[in-house]
Amino acid sequence: MRYFFHIGYHGTNYSGWQITPNGIGVQQILEQALSRIFKRPIHIVGCGRTDAHVHASQFFFHLDINEPWDFDLVFRLNNVLPDDIAVFDIIPVDDKHHARFGATSRSYDYFIHSYKDPFLSRFSSMYIVDNWDVDSMGRAAKLLLNYNDYRAFCKMPDRNLHNLCEISEAGFFINDAGDRLRFRISANRFLGKMVRIITGKLIDIGSGKLSVDEFESYLIDPQLPQVIKPAYPQGLYLSKVTYPYLNIPARSKFTHILADYSMQNRP
Repeated sequence: MRYFFHIGYHGTNYSGWQITPNGIGVQQILEQALSRIFKRPIHIVGCGRTDAHVHASQFFFHLDINEPWDFDLVFRLNNVLPDDIAVFDIIPVDDKHHARFGATSRSYDYFIHSYKDPFLSRFSSMYIVDNWDVDSMGRAAKLLLNYNDYRAFCKMPDRNLHNLCEISEAGFFINDAGDRLRFRISANRFLGKMVRIITGKLIDIGSGKLSVDEFESYLIDPQLPQVIKPAYPQGLYLSKVTYPYLNIPARSKFTHILADYSMQNRP
């Protein structure tokens, strides 16, 4: 029997979702917890990968397990997991459904603050800019919907079978004070570090270091040489994963607090 696990995690203490020799991944912690509960080795498949220190307010993994359990697995898992990983739901699905390959859309939110705030330092990225050019940032973000080759926004594009992504949403929000920003982007797939690289370019536009035309040139000709500088990881959240057979809201509301309801959308 296959089950989808709906989870969320704060990524500060982890080297990403995936198991890696360079640190502890969220996947490793979950497999250890499940193996402890079921008293045998357990292996799981995640809906994607996240970079080191990146968060997920919504994430899914699947697990195949035939033995029934007669206890509250959500409660027991949350009891043994660290505070920065939470299980929200366990959903039985068809054996053909795949947590990674079955997803049709993923959304990310990137949060920025432009003043030093100890209560935001692990949840948002600090970029000290006095006057953000949010209109230009918004215009550049909307250009993403017109192109689908994102080779120029991938750290190692030659490792991919292809670099085509269909972006369905991209936009900026800013609060009334002008010192908190949120970038939202959705697509059918994302390349390695793609969201952070795009965000880094948009930050350069907002701080006057890059023009909208220069940004578009990398979309028009992905082979143009450039400096790849991803935005800081701590501001990035995988915030929504959608399947044709499963579309549920994120359980955690923390990103809504970060978003600040007074924020205004910029085209």
